[in-house]
Amino acid sequence: MASFNLTPSDLSTYILMGIPDLEAAHVLISIPFTLFYIIGLLGNFTILFVVGKEQTLHKPMYLLIGMLALTDISISASVMPKALCIFWFNLKDITMAGCLTQMFFFHAGMVMHSAILVTMAFDHYVAICDPLRYTIILTNARIAKLGLVGLIRAVLLILPGPLLLRRQPFCDNFIISHTYCEYMAVATMSCGDTTVNRMYYLVIVSLLFRLDLTLIGLSYGLIIMAIFRISSKTAHQKTLNTCTAHICVILTSYTPSLFSNLESRSDLGITPHVHIILSNLSFLIPTMLNPIIYGVKTKELRDRVVKYICKI
Repeated sequence: MASFNLTPSDLSTYILMGIPDLEAAHVLISIPFTLFYIIGLLGNFTILFVVGKEQTLHKPMYLLIGMLALTDISISASVMPKALCIFWFNLKDITMAGCLTQMFFFHAGMVMHSAILVTMAFDHYVAICDPLRYTIILTNARIAKLGLVGLIRAVLLILPGPLLLRRQPFCDNFIISHTYCEYMAVATMSCGDTTVNRMYYLVIVSLLFRLDLTLIGLSYGLIIMAIFRISSKTAHQKTLNTCTAHICVILTSYTPSLFSNLESRSDLGITPHVHIILSNLSFLIPTMLNPIIYGVKTKELRDRVVKYICKI
């Protein structure tokens, strides 16, 4: 491993190592990462363009899909450009301000992403369990307000993290064994007491996402009860099809993150480079698959996308 000599003037500079022990394979590893990133960007920008362009898609469900696409773009864009610079050009330096900024936007994006999934679950609940009042309960203006609430929640919950880390002493340790400034990867570098930092991270990861998953589960529990009360098999199928895309997105969004967090907090003997690869895939895979899922499973959106593709 290369050594880095930091002079006093460089004390605000960190070194992102990428994937330790696999430096020789960085270019090779970057190929699938780049592919996932580009596919995700193309898919999500396509969703944003079509939803913004088509007046017929200016409805709560499609506005939420657009919000999800925007959040997916912000999550991947906050991390991947720097990660690819590490893989391709060995540009590992990052300032403290840059590191904390990247950390804020990445984690705030993840919290916002989760809030949108909760709002989508509520949207499906109202559409299925109270369809006659759907247009009254969920207007475009109300969806915009819910999105703003989700954004404020993300900022208020994530902003303390970088501020807490900024006050930590790092002594002579400026090497981050990761591809991006993940909160705990930076916190473990500190030579001071990180008890508050660890408790903060535990509360955010465990309680917040458990709360969101509980709300999603409650919505779908009520939806399932409503489905059982429907006698028509055709109506059953139509109702299930309405929820399929959202359920797939929930699985692709939460499953990799939950597995990555479980792996990092358990004694499974998984090597650090495997953990780092899983951490990257936990956000790259959802941001790539989400627009594909909604593009395939949502007929009205799919038809509009095909229409614009045929015009090219």
